[in-house]
Amino acid sequence: MIPTVLPEPDLFTTGSGEPVLRWGIVGPGWIAGEFATAIRSHTAQRLVAVASRSLDRATAFATEHGIETALGSVDELLARPDVDVVYIATPQSDHASTALAAIAAGKHVLVEKPFTVTAAEARQVADAARAAGVLAMEGMWSRYLPQASVLRTLLADGALGEVRSVLADHGQAIPFGPDHRLFRPELGGGALLDLGIYAVQFASTVLGAPTRVTARGAMTESGVDASGSLVLEYADQAQALLHTTIAARTPTTASIAGTAGTIDFAGPFYNPTTLTISAAAHGSPVQHWEDPTPLRGFAALAWEATALARFVGEGRTESPLHALDETISILETIDTARAQIAAG
Repeated sequence: MIPTVLPEPDLFTTGSGEPVLRWGIVGPGWIAGEFATAIRSHTAQRLVAVASRSLDRATAFATEHGIETALGSVDELLARPDVDVVYIATPQSDHASTALAAIAAGKHVLVEKPFTVTAAEARQVADAARAAGVLAMEGMWSRYLPQASVLRTLLADGALGEVRSVLADHGQAIPFGPDHRLFRPELGGGALLDLGIYAVQFASTVLGAPTRVTARGAMTESGVDASGSLVLEYADQAQALLHTTIAARTPTTASIAGTAGTIDFAGPFYNPTTLTISAAAHGSPVQHWEDPTPLRGFAALAWEATALARFVGEGRTESPLHALDETISILETIDTARAQIAAG
């Protein structure tokens, strides 16, 4: 049953015993800039180097974010003994190769979502990290937000009863451009890998791996999935209904319905947000939960950076909140959905 007092989130608070790691960034683009700002402003972690194929880009990024060293190749960064962990923010088509090179160099890796373009690539990276004894983790920041902790506690306590339905949606209006990475299949473009992955991982958090995936959608002229509607089925008769698109802005909300109660996430559900929780009976009072921390928007990328440092300090080689086998499973779901959409 729904508790009268909602659980307090277990936070990845900086300065709570995690080691101060020395970070290198590969791929000085927009999301790397948001990550660098979050690390510098809200963690004890250190940014020591950034690498790009363009030394000019790396230098400009280093200057903007106060990073000591700018490099014109990934190999130079990986050869540095003063880099403990590499944040990979290249186009997703390069995630696997860059992660494998970093792991071979003995570095921990935080790979921006999607971890890789396919589940097969993810298995390669996971196997390499496990063999090398380094930590590999997908940059699925939603798993480390305060609301994710509250949700995990409620699910573990059975507050919703038996979960029967998960709904999640993520759509953004991305203007078509032949050079835009989301419209280029060779760069791992498309709605599912970039946006829909948030909905798929949300369903996975609640229900695990589906027993059946049914997907319908539309393709762009350039050959990537423009939109997708997914029905995920589970052995206990639960279903997840998921939607994603790069053709229109959508509510980006999510909800979980069980036999004892419902949780609704305000949009965008994958960002720091608010929850409303109510019992299943019609007319039940609604409880509201708000993130008690000051981190909003991409400042909340700090949580995953501190989480990684804590996991390294604990001697872990993967995240206990987003294990590599689950990362692979999520990509298996996306592989299946993408293939069905492409086949029409």
